[in-house]
Amino acid sequence: MPRIPFVVGNWKMHTSREEAVRLATAIAAEPVSGIVLAVCPPFPWLVPVAAALAGSHVGLGAQNCWTEPSGAYTGEVSPVMLAELCRFVIVGHSERRRIMGESDKLVAKKLSAAHAAGLEPILCVGEDLQTRQAGEAASFVRAQLEHALSPLSEEQVRTCHIAYEPIWAIGTGVAAEPSDAEEMAAEIRTVVRTLTGANAADALTILYGGSVTPANAGTILAGENVDGALVGGASLKSDSFLAIAKAAV
Repeated sequence: MPRIPFVVGNWKMHTSREEAVRLATAIAAEPVSGIVLAVCPPFPWLVPVAAALAGSHVGLGAQNCWTEPSGAYTGEVSPVMLAELCRFVIVGHSERRRIMGESDKLVAKKLSAAHAAGLEPILCVGEDLQTRQAGEAASFVRAQLEHALSPLSEEQVRTCHIAYEPIWAIGTGVAAEPSDAEEMAAEIRTVVRTLTGANAADALTILYGGSVTPANAGTILAGENVDGALVGGASLKSDSFLAIAKAAV
């Protein structure tokens, strides 16, 4: 069965409430067939954005979650809470790994917690520039995948989405070459096949993230193993986000 393209907008810590609702409304107003679309607004805007997207083709995701369903974790958000509003949740984004110090162990716990709550996680993996220049990008990403996916069942892995987001391409305006994105996506599928089996690997949706724009989306998303995109800055304008979505079909 062919994989359905998947394009996700990560709004990061941007937008006011009014801007978030306006953006969600504009994206929902223009249907794009043959694709799964989702947006991940900041936590405070999940409820108004959910209302703006109600009944539309656009799914809702969160940018992060905690490892426990409830408890004394001031400032954190439970995946169980998110599941009442969201279908998706981003786990292990490079900004959280790099700035907030999230370890592979913590990311693995969040991934399992997201599954337990019934969310579809978007697991982010990717190397920094030094690692790539040293020729160690594949082994670095492989280790991230092994930490995160080893505790999961085949069925749980099948409902994951994995985003390859090279750190050196995020927010820099310098996207990976299409050949690099395809090579790493193929490597990710190979690792999943080894860990879990062919069925999960073949069903897995693999995204590319890192300075995706309408200008480069077509070539990046043309790779056999690249099934969509995790879009940052370009997702903050409905026309550019929708153009990327159309390029993925």
